[in-house]
Amino acid sequence: MEKRTMEALHRLSVDDFKQSEKTPVSVVLDQVRSMHNVGSVFRTADAFRIEKLYLCGITACPPHKEIEKTALGATESVDWEHLPSAMAAVQRLQQQGCTVYAVEQVEGSTPLHRFRWDGTSPIAFVFGNEVMGVDQAVVDQCDGVLEVPQAGTKHSLNVSVCAGAVLWESYKQFLEAQASGQTL
Repeated sequence: MEKRTMEALHRLSVDDFKQSEKTPVSVVLDQVRSMHNVGSVFRTADAFRIEKLYLCGITACPPHKEIEKTALGATESVDWEHLPSAMAAVQRLQQQGCTVYAVEQVEGSTPLHRFRWDGTSPIAFVFGNEVMGVDQAVVDQCDGVLEVPQAGTKHSLNVSVCAGAVLWESYKQFLEAQASGQTL
């Protein structure tokens, strides 16, 4: 097997990305401290053509060299907005008809491998602060809670790694819906 060249990968330009169909998924970052984590989520959002990122509270916003270090230009392609709180983002998304899931370790959460989505209706995921997680009031406001099952000695994943796992699962279900002709 030979690695594919950049030309063979047929990557979109930023303008083409902005005009392309998006996966009907939004991401809310609730008080994420690390700019490297923010940049990494931007890059993952670009990879899976996520609709929009909501950067909330103390979450840093572009332009910033520490975000760009991991975003590698994804801040130019992915639509984003800063809001004063994750609660404001969740309420706005719900008013727009979006089903919102906190990604957190709580009683009664749905394990990610059991999560099912039709791949067409708009959804959003809230990811929390590296130490405190998603604020409890925000968890309470969400329509559901997902949890990434873990079997090691640590009690959590890095927020950008967790976002990668959840966004891949949602993108996979979006692709399956497209393949079955269910998308818009």
